[in-house]
Amino acid sequence: MSKGHLRQILLITDGCSNKGEDPVAVATLAREQGIVVNVIGVVDDGKSALAGIQEVEDIAMAGGGISQIVRAKQLKQTVQMVTRQAMTQTIKSVINKELQHILGDDETIEDLPPEKRGQVMEVVDELGETVDLEVCILVDTSASMERKLPTVQEALLDLSISLNSRMGSNRFCLYTFPGKRKAADKILTWTPDMSSIHSVFSKLASGGVTPTGPALREAIMSFSKLAKRSRMDHADTFTEESGV
Repeated sequence: MSKGHLRQILLITDGCSNKGEDPVAVATLAREQGIVVNVIGVVDDGKSALAGIQEVEDIAMAGGGISQIVRAKQLKQTVQMVTRQAMTQTIKSVINKELQHILGDDETIEDLPPEKRGQVMEVVDELGETVDLEVCILVDTSASMERKLPTVQEALLDLSISLNSRMGSNRFCLYTFPGKRKAADKILTWTPDMSSIHSVFSKLASGGVTPTGPALREAIMSFSKLAKRSRMDHADTFTEESGV
C-alpha cells in the first residue's frame, strides 16, 4: 500500500440546510470521488437544536465520515478528535480492502488474531502520521452561528498546530457559507499554514440562509482545483529539471 494521501471535508454547522440541493446527496457524490465528509454539529441547549442533528448524521454517513454533536465550548477538542478519527477510519477501510484479497470477503481487521491485529493497527497508526492530508474546512456563518465563530476560529488554529507534528504534509483550505454571490466563499486558498485565520475570521459577517448542499459542492470542486494546480507545479518542476 502506498503512502498516498487522504482528502476530507470538515463541515461545521449548527442548523438544517434550507436552500439548494440535498446535502446528503452531495455528500454521497463526495464519497464517490474519494473525499470523506465529516460533520460537527455545534448546538445550543433547547429543542431547536434537535432539528439539525439528524441531517448532520445523515450527511456524515453518506460521506463515509464521522459526525459529532457538541456544545460550542467543546469544539476545540472535537475538531481535532474528529479529524484524526476520520483519518484512522479511512486508513482502516483501505487496509480492509487490501486484506480481502488475502483473507476473503468475510473477514476484516477485527477478525484477525490479536497479534496479527496489533501488527495491522501499528501500520494504521504509522500511516496516520505519514500520509499526506488535505482538509477543506467548510464553516456555516449563518446568523445563528455568529456567537460561535470565535470558538470555531480557535478550534481550527488548534487543529493546524496539532497536525503540524505529523510527518506527512498537511494542506488546508477554508470556505464559509452562505457566500456573498454564490453558495460559499473561499476565505483561505490551499495552504499548509492556517496562522492567518485570525485576520480573516475577524472580517466575516454572519447572516443569511443555509445552502449546505451547494456549499458542499463548492468544497468538492476545491479538490479538483488543487489537483490541477499540483499537476501544473509538477510539470513546471519537470521542465526546469530537464532543462526544456
